Amino acid sequence: MANKLDPMDLKQILSLHNDGESNRQIGGILGISRNTVNNYIKLARASDYSIGELLAMDPHRLDELFTAHTTLITDRYDELMDWFDKVNQQRNHPGFTFMYHYQEYQGQVSNPYSYTQFMEHYHRKYDQVKGSMKLEHEAGKEMYIDFAGKKLYITDKETGELIPVEVFVAILPNSQYTYVTACLSQKREDLITCTAGALSFFGGVPKAIVSDNLKSAVTRASKYEAEINRTFKDFACHYGCVINPTRSYAPQDKALVENAVNLAYQRIYYPLRDMDFFSLDDLNREIRKLLKDYNNLLFQRKQAGRRELFQSVERSYLKPLPDAAYEMKDYRRAKVQKIGYVFFSPEKSYYSVPYRYIGKSTLIHYTASTVEVYYNHQRIALHKRSYTIGSYNTIKEHLSSTHRARTDWNPDFFKRMAAKHGENVLTLVDQLVTTCDYPETAYKSAMGIVQLHKAYGSERLDNACKLALLAGTHSYRRIGNILKNKQDKLPFQEENSNIPHIPAHSNLRGAAAYK
Repeated sequence: MANKLDPMDLKQILSLHNDGESNRQIGGILGISRNTVNNYIKLARASDYSIGELLAMDPHRLDELFTAHTTLITDRYDELMDWFDKVNQQRNHPGFTFMYHYQEYQGQVSNPYSYTQFMEHYHRKYDQVKGSMKLEHEAGKEMYIDFAGKKLYITDKETGELIPVEVFVAILPNSQYTYVTACLSQKREDLITCTAGALSFFGGVPKAIVSDNLKSAVTRASKYEAEINRTFKDFACHYGCVINPTRSYAPQDKALVENAVNLAYQRIYYPLRDMDFFSLDDLNREIRKLLKDYNNLLFQRKQAGRRELFQSVERSYLKPLPDAAYEMKDYRRAKVQKIGYVFFSPEKSYYSVPYRYIGKSTLIHYTASTVEVYYNHQRIALHKRSYTIGSYNTIKEHLSSTHRARTDWNPDFFKRMAAKHGENVLTLVDQLVTTCDYPETAYKSAMGIVQLHKAYGSERLDNACKLALLAGTHSYRRIGNILKNKQDKLPFQEENSNIPHIPAHSNLRGAAAYK
């Protein structure tokens, strides 16, 4: 069965012809034989319609007009294409060869193509050959980073156990100037520390850091739009560069750093093979010595070493390092509580935010020294980090006027309030807040006692406090009862007074009445 040219392809031929493209160019653009394009253009010109009218027709109408003309008209070719479908299904099977399948094809088909034509038609149908592009690296544009696949070891002094450590490699591709260091793991903290060390070693910052798809660098890998780890992205922002992960399953994107890792095996790993190290610092000290020789080694064709090329060319293209070193930043989500604080889980402590954000969901950015609270990407609070478990860390400006006044509560505050209403009020409040083991428990009572002046006046409150002092009590309820029952208006009987507190009357009998 012959394969007709799709009417949409025919419309594309006519459209490109109408735009002034040659038949050869049209064939190249659409992947169609030039002779096929020639035939269809001739037929279009010989028809009763103009090119514009043919383009305006629907596909069904075009199919009727050009029904007898096809791109391929032989059953022999169709048979070969059907055979290729079977061949291609076995392409990835171990031991696959085209010759094996061609011999099968030759034995089962009456009119087979030659082996050369067999392969030619196969590659036309399945054009999978990918070219390898020579990458030109601009000075100061990129820094490639990766962890070596093989590990080095340090020895535990106590047990003699060999502890594996990771080896981090960074390279500036233009000069191939290389940085190597050992670290304990590939975790995010170690990755960022090693990357910062590499930038410090190079003395500048490139435009982009090209990383592998490490979990510590990339949250979600993608061939087209990888999701960068938030902390690593923040690190890049601090240094004024970007993170550009390589494509998944595309080792050619990081060929230079892969080559640098292989060279590190030769220039660093091999000389260290018979040496024992009891700490990471000792290992890195020896690595730095070998790395210096490695970077000074002359290239065979350039008559210069990596260090010399870096110093003479690439260093001037790097951006300067920031003034302050990067502090590792982490993140927590928290909702602002009714009291105007967010709960910070690492120390189970609390940090204040402006009270208008009560009930809002926030993101906490924290380092070893600071705690920042963000709402909708805007910072709403900045605190010095406190490592005290369960502490409340407050900025008074964050609190509402009511809460802010309450933070001022202390013994002197209540003494100043009480002094406005009389000496007895001051004495009672002073005794109340100073004799209590935990003054905060007496603050509410003191506030309640002072506030009684609003209902009864300062003079009556002072008299009531005098009576309470004589009775040896500081109770808010007792003073309230004195004022409510108007006991403060009765004559006072001073302590040690000879005046009886019961008035004289006829029913009183003395001791003589009982003799």
